Amino acid sequence: MTIRDDHALAEDLATEAGEKLLRLRARYGFDDPKALKDAGDRESHRFLIESLERLRPSDSVLSEEGDRQDPARLKASRVWIVDPLDGTREFGEAGRADWAVHVALWEDGELVAGAVALPAQGRTLGTGKPPRLPRHEGPRFRIAVSRTRPPEFVQKLAYLAGADLVPIGSAGAKICAVLTGEVEAYVHAGGQYEWDSAAPAAVALAAGAHASRIDGSPLTYNQADPSLPDILVCLPDLAPTLLAGIRDLHRPV
Repeated sequence: MTIRDDHALAEDLATEAGEKLLRLRARYGFDDPKALKDAGDRESHRFLIESLERLRPSDSVLSEEGDRQDPARLKASRVWIVDPLDGTREFGEAGRADWAVHVALWEDGELVAGAVALPAQGRTLGTGKPPRLPRHEGPRFRIAVSRTRPPEFVQKLAYLAGADLVPIGSAGAKICAVLTGEVEAYVHAGGQYEWDSAAPAAVALAAGAHASRIDGSPLTYNQADPSLPDILVCLPDLAPTLLAGIRDLHRPV
């Protein structure tokens, strides 16, 4: 088993799960969004878990749809962190392409492989061949934020930094948007879990982007409490400005 094999496996599994979700979407239609979303979560989780049990039987798995309190993973040296359907809301809406499948591998304290499939966009970004970061030119830049719950402080941050806000659905789609040049940064502080960011953070770091907590501290995974409530992903040259702006906005009175 090699790290390169793990890169390929993450990409293959994310892509195949995404293809299954596209077929499920076509079969169900959008008349009953709840039934579609429930089926998507269930079927993608089942595929990923069964595949990892067969292909990596000695590894542990942390999935949004699985047993979050499994004590075995805390003692494991290799843990796959997966989100079978990131952006369930968008998956259930006709015409939306900002949803994703996340597959990441954590090994001995580090993210070592990962892939984010964007099935409705027809692409998968992975750590095996990470995307080349776009260049940022000009004084203004764009920050991806949640469609439904953008943090209030990010609106102030955008005003102070001279940035425009771009609403995008899933966390994976937002981080991939940084890597593909649709935006230059993603800032979130409204509550997330490890599976929301592990795979896209792995790809972002492999590509050379900045990825951290909003206070600049490292993102840590495979913790007993999988809550990982905030994140900053951006082009490296913007990190000092954004971290300073966030620090100023959160400065104690």
